[in-house]
Amino acid sequence: MSAAAVTVSSVSRVFGAQGKGAADVHALSDVDLTVASGEFVSLIGPSGCGKSTLLRLIADLDSPTSGTIEVFGRQARQARLARDYGIAFQQAGLLPWRTVRANVELPLALSGTGKAGRRERADHLLELVGLTDFADHHPDQLSGGMQQRVAIARALAEEPSLLLMDEPFGALDEMTREHLQTQLLRICAETRAAVVFVTHSIPEAVFLSDRVVVMSPRPGRIREIVPVTLDRSAATSGRTAGTGGAAGGPADGPDGADDLRNDTAFFESVAAVREALHGGAVAARGVDLR
Repeated sequence: MSAAAVTVSSVSRVFGAQGKGAADVHALSDVDLTVASGEFVSLIGPSGCGKSTLLRLIADLDSPTSGTIEVFGRQARQARLARDYGIAFQQAGLLPWRTVRANVELPLALSGTGKAGRRERADHLLELVGLTDFADHHPDQLSGGMQQRVAIARALAEEPSLLLMDEPFGALDEMTREHLQTQLLRICAETRAAVVFVTHSIPEAVFLSDRVVVMSPRPGRIREIVPVTLDRSAATSGRTAGTGGAAGGPADGPDGADDLRNDTAFFESVAAVREALHGGAVAARGVDLR
């Protein structure tokens, strides 16, 4: 698609007062943001700064008090109805009575895709996330990381050009989290989907993103946008997904991912985002990490 994946223009969100004597809550104030097709953008900031609120507005799960949002040139509501995006939250939200394959097939079933087409697409996605051997298992037989991989596969079921992700790895242990970060990079490289990703982790945002959007405390505004230019080719070229083994643990990722996390340029970018979070000037100048 030629249009920007997401265009946020002068968006504010005010929640009305709840209860006698309570004040209105100004969650977002005059936010402008453009996400290009195929771009990975993370939103980071202190708790309560409106990161998840902004994601929900893009997803048409809420409406702005003022301003406009477009997804691939359409109003957010039209984009939702056209299934232009997939969405994944911190909790996988899988249906416990459905198998792994059936959970991935669910969006396709709801949109009327035939049984053979659903099966073919689900099997391709399970191969993509390294869970082919677990297609006939149920969610309670999987580890937390494996469940999140199923949720990502389900979000990709209808081949969306945009993924909206709200701390999908936030509840996972560090080793599983790093493994899934590497896997997500590989998936995005293969699908070319744009991503808007909410996180509290500076290293996670830097590892994944083309740009990191740093937000101010409430009312949420964009404080800085830090460009990140890292060579991620080594991290995405190897086999990063494995079947998880009998215990459902993460497979070892390629050396490229560890090399990237230990690279001087990575630490420089982490420092730039941290400086921006504290109101420093490093991010305003931009950081070219090539």
